[in-house]
Amino acid sequence: MISILLASYNGEKYIAEQIDSLLSQSCQDFKLYIYDDCSTDNTYSLITEYAVNHPDKIIPARNQANSGGAGQNFINMMIAHNDDYIMLCDHDDIWLPGKVEITLAKMKDMEHKFGVSTPILVHTDLRVVNEKLQTISPSFKAAMNADFKKTKLQNQIIQNTLTGCTVMYNRALSELITETPRYMIMHDWWLMLVASAFGVITDIEVQTVLYRQHSANEIGAKDVRTLRYKVNKLLSYTEIRRALNETYEQAQSFLDAYKNKLTREQIELLHAYCDIPNHVKLVRWLTICRLGVLKNGLARKLANFIFI
Repeated sequence: MISILLASYNGEKYIAEQIDSLLSQSCQDFKLYIYDDCSTDNTYSLITEYAVNHPDKIIPARNQANSGGAGQNFINMMIAHNDDYIMLCDHDDIWLPGKVEITLAKMKDMEHKFGVSTPILVHTDLRVVNEKLQTISPSFKAAMNADFKKTKLQNQIIQNTLTGCTVMYNRALSELITETPRYMIMHDWWLMLVASAFGVITDIEVQTVLYRQHSANEIGAKDVRTLRYKVNKLLSYTEIRRALNETYEQAQSFLDAYKNKLTREQIELLHAYCDIPNHVKLVRWLTICRLGVLKNGLARKLANFIFI
């Protein structure tokens, strides 16, 4: 059975379309768990109406207090729910009809190859759309200049390549997520760190989600191939420095959480990465090159070398 975990907050404008898209999936072997994060609009009423009409399919809940953001709401759900397979779902997107079926088929292939006891993560591409579902970019991967094949831990501690709403992971991976991290940037980045350290990651070159961009997006898509993006990236000193500092803190949090499970090489990698801010610029450059913790794309690499 598949558990789909949907985190909602003030999503009355879009959540009905999302739930309808789930109920229209070609594979219906799932239960939908919705945690509403104390919405102040009509979101929770809409959710409960759907649950009344689909009592065996939709299980709603409302947090006693706002968790502080989508990432925390999701990680709470991920800790609480174990199943054969887990999928994550945003309240404002639309899943294309074959998403569950396509992802599950790939997961089954991977489990046949590596065994069900191996932690496995499967993710897909997305189609980026505006509020009216008009296409902004036919491929999120292309727009972000993402390299889905860079799945090692040293790749992921510096740059997340996972969009949570595309993911499916198996029970073996879910059993590694048992406690709230001391610090994480986002839930899907944390999930990718766990998968890269202990499991197998694969992607499907198919767009399975209409990834809706609107003014209330907590995290959105940007076309990193444009000149404007590259110039703005190099000029955003404060933002880049803050983002880099967050990766050090997240890496330390990950090391603290999993030090008893990590290999010696992984521990050394994380220690060396977290120690980068304590050195002069030249040593920092040499360290990121030695460790292979380089972002994908010229603009990102330049920004990393300039502002590290």
